[in-house]
Amino acid sequence: MADKKTDYSFWTKYKKFAGNEILLYVIMVIGIILGIIIFS
Repeated sequence: MADKKTDYSFWTKYKKFAGNEILLYVIMVIGIILGIIIFS
């Protein structure tokens, strides 16, 4: 039960930052794709 509570608190904290992390990943992916297009 203690493990589930820690997981729940971890996921609630993670969800608060998930939006910003998704934006960062999207920007990184776009940057990588642009780099491949430019250098290829």
